[in-house]
Amino acid sequence: MTPEETGIDFRNDLPYTEDFNTYTYRNFYNGGGVALGDINNDGLVDIYFTGNIVDSKLYLNRGDWNFEDITETAGVACPRVWSTGASFADINGDGLLDLYVCKAGKPGGERRHNELFINQGDLTFKEESGDYGLDVEGLSIHSAFFDYDKDGDLDCYLLNNSIRSVGGFDLKEGLRNIPDPEGNKFFRNDNGKFILITAEAGLYSSNIGYGLGITLADFNQDDWPDIFVSNDFFERDYLYLNNQNGTFREVAAESFPSLSMGSMGADACDLDNDLKPDLFVTEMLPKDLDRRLTKTVYDDWDKYSSSVKNGYHHQFARNVLHRNIGKNNFLEIGRFSGVAATEWSWAALIQDFDNDGLRDLFVSNGLYKDLLDKDYLNFVADDIMIKSRINKDQNVISTLVDSMPSKPVKNYLFKNQGNFQFEDLSEDWGLGTPSFSNGSAYGDLDNDGDLDLVVNNANMQCFVYRNNLDTAKHRFIQFDLQGSGMNSKAIGTKVLIKYDGKRSVYENYVSKGFESTIDGRIHFGIGASTKVDTVEIFWPDGTKTQLLDLQSNQRYTVEQSDNESKTLPPEPKFQETDSEPFTFKHEETKTNQFARERLLIEMNGYAGPAMATSDINGDGLEDIFIGGGKNQSSILLVSKKGGDFDYLDKPFENEKRSEAVGAEFFDSDNDGDLDLIVSHGGRTFSVFTQDLHDVLYLNDGEGNYTLSSIGLPFSKPIHTGGLDVADINQDGLLDILVSERMSNNFYGQPGSIFILENQGDNLFVERQPDHFKNLGMISDIAMADVNDDGWMDLIFAGEWMPISISLNRNGVLQAPEPVPATKGLWKCLEVTDLDGDG
Repeated sequence: MTPEETGIDFRNDLPYTEDFNTYTYRNFYNGGGVALGDINNDGLVDIYFTGNIVDSKLYLNRGDWNFEDITETAGVACPRVWSTGASFADINGDGLLDLYVCKAGKPGGERRHNELFINQGDLTFKEESGDYGLDVEGLSIHSAFFDYDKDGDLDCYLLNNSIRSVGGFDLKEGLRNIPDPEGNKFFRNDNGKFILITAEAGLYSSNIGYGLGITLADFNQDDWPDIFVSNDFFERDYLYLNNQNGTFREVAAESFPSLSMGSMGADACDLDNDLKPDLFVTEMLPKDLDRRLTKTVYDDWDKYSSSVKNGYHHQFARNVLHRNIGKNNFLEIGRFSGVAATEWSWAALIQDFDNDGLRDLFVSNGLYKDLLDKDYLNFVADDIMIKSRINKDQNVISTLVDSMPSKPVKNYLFKNQGNFQFEDLSEDWGLGTPSFSNGSAYGDLDNDGDLDLVVNNANMQCFVYRNNLDTAKHRFIQFDLQGSGMNSKAIGTKVLIKYDGKRSVYENYVSKGFESTIDGRIHFGIGASTKVDTVEIFWPDGTKTQLLDLQSNQRYTVEQSDNESKTLPPEPKFQETDSEPFTFKHEETKTNQFARERLLIEMNGYAGPAMATSDINGDGLEDIFIGGGKNQSSILLVSKKGGDFDYLDKPFENEKRSEAVGAEFFDSDNDGDLDLIVSHGGRTFSVFTQDLHDVLYLNDGEGNYTLSSIGLPFSKPIHTGGLDVADINQDGLLDILVSERMSNNFYGQPGSIFILENQGDNLFVERQPDHFKNLGMISDIAMADVNDDGWMDLIFAGEWMPISISLNRNGVLQAPEPVPATKGLWKCLEVTDLDGDG
């Protein structure tokens, strides 16, 4: 909507000078934030924009899309000070939203500190940050107010960006453990005074924290608020889990397999309605290949490996979508979901913009001057060109900034299609205008039951998007929660709705995305449903309100004092224990394959550790074999009652030079007990070494294993890819099938399949038909009767090849046939009956 239609004319203009620009202040084009909230409790959502060089502005919603600029009379302009994040929160518990504005930019100057504007109830505010202990001065980015200790008032996490130059660090281990007075801060609210307790609470405050986003959610579902911090540059993100005793523990490296490298904004919400909060974090990877070539810088393998070794975890230059799978574990599925690349991104917002019951993803994008453009750095801002300009031009820096690329890009709005699949409908939904967008927030600005969107832009008019959804067909239910005591807006409350056999949950935290605050009223899209069967409201103090048979397309005001019942914690599915059942850690031999073969698409050859389970001694308990890495002995964990294990490694000591990449328990000699075959592989071995030979261990009937003296008859050493056993010729003896992963000389050379035919008494003979030679880089194999003729067939798959099937004709495996349209980079294979048709 235009300024003429709404009265909202805010522009975050950023004129630069020779002294103050993106070279002298790295966050010059990071932009400003948006805060939405009803400051006068009239039921209409008001809007606050932060300005960097320009003054911030507050617009009062007069209804019917008419907004009035009341900045001057309200006293919240923050003139001549660089403002960043803005948070609406009722700090003093009087039922009115107060405003906390973060400050950054140049040091010094009047009111350079963060400002807390206390709502006076007459559309004016009074700055009282000093009285509350929140007059922090630094490079503050954003704040989040929430009741972390459940004492009834709001505490504060303050995100600060390190004042140090990014290039001044050498990625040493342990830097995040060194507190810095300019670092992130955590304040506990003690009777209206905010007390700094960062270290006491177990939170980092080092000078390598380049935080750009705070995200609150109950990530581990223990009904206590947790914190996710997204860090730019080399420092990894933080996930703080609430210990329920006034402290947090940081578990990002344990919970996330990988993280985004230059993390920006983030949001957490349930994307698949499994009642667990998922997490989306933005980065800077362009969608189009041509822009990737000029905009994206990737670490080489040595730097990446060094970063991982020194505690910076596995980081990659792309957006990440962390799917919450429970028990403090996440799967990173951004590429699978189609949301990994969205340009230079800032805000991430998760909400249901089309009221279909599935939450969508909004991403704001754009950097006004691209300091990291590789063409610019190589041909304009290289040392020779800069020296030449110094000799000719006094305004060297301004000239360099003038030369930087500047291209607006569109924002993204991904429709949730279900099953973590997302479709970019930005253009279709009216968000295709190229821009330099930063802070963003959503809320129902016109009270029509759908969510509108407000975006703060750099050097452009802000965006105010009206959602024109037909809510008669795409219905909703909303809640205005009235908390008790000092937490009047019920921050931290969970709302669970059940309708038409579906469920959805939402957590009431308003600091979202990037430097912004959303409207605190809770919104659910529910498709065409006319009624919500059950609503359960879980208040922060542990009490619960239940509402039944609510009509849709309504907003309900619910007061915490109305409830009478208490919630009970859910019964755990697993009993937690303080001790680990076993402590084996696989040790991989690290070699840089990229240095040997420059065109590899990924590091390969690390196929371990192998695992196999079975009851080896007939005591009714599952035992576990775990394969060791090169120069590490494998172990056999024999289960004991009570959950403990006996460790057995003696039978495997002599083979520890090999790397165990596969294992299978089976009865090799039909004596009624389970023997064990262990396959070996890895690319750190010569193609001639006997350490690549697979081996057979024999069970004495009591779970004790010895290496077979006969050995397995391989004609040459191979890097094993897949392993399985089956009675191919129905002679009553289990045969062994082994696939070759690849030649150890060079990636891409095809491997073969070997049949070890069981002759009885642990004697095997190698059979290799010509049609099993040089098939490809086979990752895995499986035996199954695919055509239901009573004979076990062979299925295999690998890299750069299709899934293939070799049918068994009366005990003879035929030439393999590819399954149409299945060529891919297959890593593993599992055969099962998914549709139950037999």
